[in-house]
Amino acid sequence: MFSMNQLNQMMTRRQFFGRSARGLGAVALASLLNKNLFAESGITGSHGALGQLHFAPKAKRVIYLFQSGAPSHIDLFDPKPKLKELTGKELPKSVRGDQRITGMTSGQKELLVVGSPFKFEAHGRCGTEISELLPYTSNVVDDLALIRGMHTEPINHDPAVTFISSGNQQPGRPVMGAWMSYGLGSENHDLPAFIVLLSGSGGQPLQARYWGNGFLPSVHQGVQLRSAGDPVLYVSNPQGISQEIRRGQLDDLKELNKIQLENLADPEIATRIEAYEMAYRMQTSVPELMDISKEPKEVLEMYGAKPGESSFANNCLLARRLVERGVRFVSVYHAAWDHHTDVAAGGKTQAGFPTNRRRHW
Repeated sequence: MFSMNQLNQMMTRRQFFGRSARGLGAVALASLLNKNLFAESGITGSHGALGQLHFAPKAKRVIYLFQSGAPSHIDLFDPKPKLKELTGKELPKSVRGDQRITGMTSGQKELLVVGSPFKFEAHGRCGTEISELLPYTSNVVDDLALIRGMHTEPINHDPAVTFISSGNQQPGRPVMGAWMSYGLGSENHDLPAFIVLLSGSGGQPLQARYWGNGFLPSVHQGVQLRSAGDPVLYVSNPQGISQEIRRGQLDDLKELNKIQLENLADPEIATRIEAYEMAYRMQTSVPELMDISKEPKEVLEMYGAKPGESSFANNCLLARRLVERGVRFVSVYHAAWDHHTDVAAGGKTQAGFPTNRRRHW
């Protein structure tokens, strides 16, 4: 057993700086913070750090679709006619300059230019050129914003994805969804503000830090929902445990955690309390949410979704259902776009071209 004096000495780095900020600095900080964020409430609350937004928002929620492995943009929505013209020729040194090349190509004797084998046509009132691989996307091109000038410094998948997710190729920073959860909080008391859905297999692995909270409290990390089996691991009651028994267990555990919170002032204890409470609320809200079998037949056909399966189509439909229920940020990851040996064939497979054009991502 630890004495109270020993417990008080077991401080994290965050606790040390928190307890060091005494006097007027602490008073000033307290006047700026949202009162719902204080750990004494037992839970972090549904409100975010921002009392009000700096500008009137136009977007209410975000569905972030991420095709892991990097779809070939020059085969989908970024036509490069000059590449076709130079196909089979050595890449000019003036193009590559001093840029690094990956380990997979460093041993090649030649770096040949290869243009896209697919046709591009202008679509919509905007006249944006879209590949024949995306016939359904081309129908809604006037509703899209294609930014073709973005790039990252990293040349390998993991640091590049980390950069895209958090703004830095070094791990440890909060991702977009975590920042939104921190700043705005949750609109739905029964669901997290930031949820993650995964599909696909093979290719580049999806690291948990891609939806991590970084240095923010862990309550803001993305909560992964599974599209098959239990939506959240271990959230269901074990056999023989009723909701009443579980509620009693959580109440007793909350009292013990509150005592520890008062002694240590560790914000992660408040996060733990909220995690238990959120899991309890999700036991009733999530099963209905994940059941897409009651969606109209025409909606299932439009998405290409099939109840009971784990697929990107199903996750896109689930993402829509989540934002309809007030979830602020939904990340949908599909891990099957890492095509090295045959980019053209891989693109056809993922786009469902030409046999199943509805699954066009």
